[in-house]
Amino acid sequence: MRTLIVTAVLALSTGSVMAQEAVLLHAAGSLRGALTEVSSAFEAAGGPKVTQVYRPSGLIREAIAGGERAEVFASANMTHPQALATAGKAGPVVLFARNALCAFVRPGLEVTPATLLDRMLDPAIKLGTSTPRADPAGDYAYQVFARAEAVRAGARAALEAKALQLTGGPTSAPVPAGRNAYGHVIAEGKADLFLAYCTNAGPIAREQPGIRMVPLPETLAVGADYGITVIASASPAAYRLALFVLSPPGQQILAKHGFVAPGLPKE
Repeated sequence: MRTLIVTAVLALSTGSVMAQEAVLLHAAGSLRGALTEVSSAFEAAGGPKVTQVYRPSGLIREAIAGGERAEVFASANMTHPQALATAGKAGPVVLFARNALCAFVRPGLEVTPATLLDRMLDPAIKLGTSTPRADPAGDYAYQVFARAEAVRAGARAALEAKALQLTGGPTSAPVPAGRNAYGHVIAEGKADLFLAYCTNAGPIAREQPGIRMVPLPETLAVGADYGITVIASASPAAYRLALFVLSPPGQQILAKHGFVAPGLPKE
């Protein structure tokens, strides 16, 4: 974080911010609710307008590496922004939020943390995940499968073989605008149980109140570190936005949306 702050100070001291110049934010879909509110707070505090693009983090990384214009990249992992930094296309990567994986289950399906692995392995249960490599949520789900192997021999191969990669990929079926992707595919009957970020609990409960969230047992639990970076040649305003995300007001909004916010002062 210290390196990003120094870089930001240098950028702000050597450039001017045009009042009407919008900052281009690319962010993971799981951040849509939180960063939409953060962007509004940034604008209300005197920052320029923020143009927001939300897609799976892996697809954003590929797009930026291929030349798509971007200024701030907020990823659902550290790997994708670090790949851009290593390639000289972005600045330092800073951890700005944490998440975790939970299971979301259709109405009528009885699941507890203690029975979750049995349900996931049940051939009759449709197990949904996001798409690995394109979407970190899919990578984290496959980490759950790897942890399951330590609990039950053969579980990893069985889970990987049956998992339905329903969201987050370049060819995934579109989701109606404004709808939560995971709640939608469960409601459509495409999955009985879906491994997704715990921060989806609020949106899913509002849209599909019959769908329940089940925490993963400690033996299967997987956390998610979120990284933010500023793309090379970005405007000084982009650094202002990145610092605002890391500031107490930005961190408070992330916490409000269910993320663990490492930048909040300890009480």
